[in-house]
Amino acid sequence: MNDVDSINIRALKFFIGVFDSKSFSVVARQEGVSPSMISRVIQQLEDSLGQQLFYRNTRAIIPTEAGRIFNDYAHSITEQLGEVRNELQDRAREPQGIIRINAPVFFGQKHIAPWLSGFLMQYPKVQIELTQTDEYIDPHIDAADIIFRIGSLTDSSLHARKIGTQTYHLAATPEYLSRHGMPKSPSDLNNHQCLVYSGYSGQNRWLFKSSKSSWAHHVVSPVLVSNNAETLLISALNDMGMVLFPDWLIGDHLKKGQLISLLSNYEPTIKTGPQDITAIYPNSRRPPLNARAVIDYFVEVYGSPPYWKYQG
Repeated sequence: MNDVDSINIRALKFFIGVFDSKSFSVVARQEGVSPSMISRVIQQLEDSLGQQLFYRNTRAIIPTEAGRIFNDYAHSITEQLGEVRNELQDRAREPQGIIRINAPVFFGQKHIAPWLSGFLMQYPKVQIELTQTDEYIDPHIDAADIIFRIGSLTDSSLHARKIGTQTYHLAATPEYLSRHGMPKSPSDLNNHQCLVYSGYSGQNRWLFKSSKSSWAHHVVSPVLVSNNAETLLISALNDMGMVLFPDWLIGDHLKKGQLISLLSNYEPTIKTGPQDITAIYPNSRRPPLNARAVIDYFVEVYGSPPYWKYQG
């Protein structure tokens, strides 16, 4: 047996992690081992191949040309192994084991967590790990079987199933509107109290367009800025001001009349790109049984159009 024959799947996984993150420490934290062990495994890979895979310095780990070539090989091998595991898992004909789900904070709270008990009743051999964050998640690096995300899917190497499209509404309570009046155009927002979300990428921009105009950014002077959507929603429901939020977040309040959708002649948003709600499953042409069970379950629960859609 030669040195190349001794390369194992764990070494390939470590290599892919270092290639994507450009860091031994990041991979070590993810895998629960020491950075020195990651470095040692990469060195063993390089010795086996007779090629340097990374340039190392105090600031970064940079792939060499040989490293970039080997990355394609490593992905091919690990994807093939994943497909074999999926086939073997499907033979069990019943989802089981840990399923790791990642979702935006408030979407997960409102539209995933309430339905998990029903999923576990159908599949009692499953355990769920639900992680919620509004920050960018790299499916190639972060450990997750399914990632619920909203917006445009720019990475062509990922696989996703669309489960809906979010629509934004500018909204306020009837009490607020009785005191401050109804805006007739986006320019009227200068005379209103605005409640604005600010996340990891900064403060949301409020964009509007009509059938006769293109998207335009309307600058507002908020009375409240928060990185917590629930805080802003509670403030809006307490008559503090206007919010610009998606239907999945405020659809039930619009249906109950607690909030009123405004500027019906305009289309509002915070981003001009696609606003699809998708379930992403990385590194597999065909999602494994566990992932398919989760996706199929939520597609059925949400319905078409999704139950939160406001048609007013």
